[in-house]
Amino acid sequence: MPQDVTYEVDGHVGVITLNRPEVHNALRRRTYEELTELVLSTTARALVVTGAGRSFCSGDDVRELMGGGETPPSPLAPRITPAAGALLKTDVPVIAAVNGPAVGWGMELALMADLRVAARRARFGELFVKRGLCSDVAGISRLAQLVGREHAAELLLTGDVIDAERAERIGLVGRVVDDDRVLETAVELAGRIAANPPLAVAALKRGLRRALDPDWDELGAWVTSTLGDLFTTEDHREGVRSFLEKREPRYVGR
Repeated sequence: MPQDVTYEVDGHVGVITLNRPEVHNALRRRTYEELTELVLSTTARALVVTGAGRSFCSGDDVRELMGGGETPPSPLAPRITPAAGALLKTDVPVIAAVNGPAVGWGMELALMADLRVAARRARFGELFVKRGLCSDVAGISRLAQLVGREHAAELLLTGDVIDAERAERIGLVGRVVDDDRVLETAVELAGRIAANPPLAVAALKRGLRRALDPDWDELGAWVTSTLGDLFTTEDHREGVRSFLEKREPRYVGR
């Protein structure tokens, strides 16, 4: 059976690739599980995460994970999303090679990396508000840390999609390269990190978490509890239905 996520090793660098190009690497339950397992089990000294085809990740598969707007998802445990916890707590440096659009949880995935290299065709959008939802923990915390509160508020509250050049200007990504060089550039950067003493690199990552990160478990519990409430709203159902029907939504505030 084809894997939703593939893994290759280049020296001490592990390359994780979301492998559903036919749906722009949308995430289903199986994809989340495979991603979590790869991050937790890797023995690489640095990881690169990218997407197959021309997209990085289009976020959640709305038909499977959101019931197409008709069936509320199963109740969420009040905890951090396991994939988010794996990425945010690993001592292995993670680089996102954003080879195309990164929206919804795809943008969250890019934010959970330590470094971001973007292709010129990359696009970024925190689309959760358009579905009547809130973002995951990285959009709540790390986005503002990278771009400042005002830019973060604009992206979260409007759900606007921005291009790679603007993402670089506001500090969302570290560098923008030609489309055909994004993975090469990310792997080269990961190789330079992996060439350093691994115990020191891991200690530096732990230090950055101690200095800069919130309590991810506490924030994750708040996010999933809030999402549980928002999933039951009429506005969420309308946000998903209008997306699938390719029409303007009609929100009613309930």
